Amino acid sequence: MNQNEQPVDVAPTIPDCPAPSPGPYAAVRYNALKHGILARLVVLPHEDADTFRDLLEEHQPAGMTERHLVEELAAIIWRKRRVLMAEGARINEGLHSAVNNAKQIVPTAAPFQRGLSGETTDITDLVTLTTEDLTEMQLEADLDLARTRKASRILRKGGARAYDKARRALTPESRDWWDGYVQEEEYPANAEGLEQFIRERLDPACWRQVQEVRYTPAIKAQTLGEGISANRLEKLNRYESHLDRKFERTLAMLLKLKDLRGT
Repeated sequence: MNQNEQPVDVAPTIPDCPAPSPGPYAAVRYNALKHGILARLVVLPHEDADTFRDLLEEHQPAGMTERHLVEELAAIIWRKRRVLMAEGARINEGLHSAVNNAKQIVPTAAPFQRGLSGETTDITDLVTLTTEDLTEMQLEADLDLARTRKASRILRKGGARAYDKARRALTPESRDWWDGYVQEEEYPANAEGLEQFIRERLDPACWRQVQEVRYTPAIKAQTLGEGISANRLEKLNRYESHLDRKFERTLAMLLKLKDLRGT
């Protein structure tokens, strides 16, 4: 080497390293969804194929048979998901039918309580009541009945201005109801008319309200029982049990096959 020449650094040659093998599963990872017979049939056009694909990724099938079993498991889970959706739909259908049948629900919930016909009952409101709502309704119903009967006692006692005193004793809602009948000339605006109104309409209505609130828990239970009727869900329950047994058998087959392969 010439003394004036500088040495040149030469980078060491590194042999090309092969890329890591993706393994047998990577090549067929999505084949079950794209090419599997079950996958093509089980996922309906309106359903989420990505969600179904997630079910396929739990296991790593090593061959065609294992891929079929994995797909079978995913299809079973997918069908069980539909069963739960169908169950909810049947319960909603039953509840809708029950809340529109107050004349049957209320007397059945309180079979020995006379006067609860359910003709004017809004079961939808009763079913959605909270404990606090029920307590408040009970207080209001008791107050309504108490003030109605106080007005009735004032009228029976008679005396000067008995009509005015009795009318003031009523709750504002009851007074409005009374005034409406007076305007329609169904009752005269005097003590005799008010006493008749209380006897024929107001007192029975207040009493029914007190009893209805009292029996609201039973009415709610009866409504829910009608909505979640066992015979409505019997076929779905049998189908779900069938899917459970099929899932257990398929999973056992897959695990046994993997064990035989030594994976």
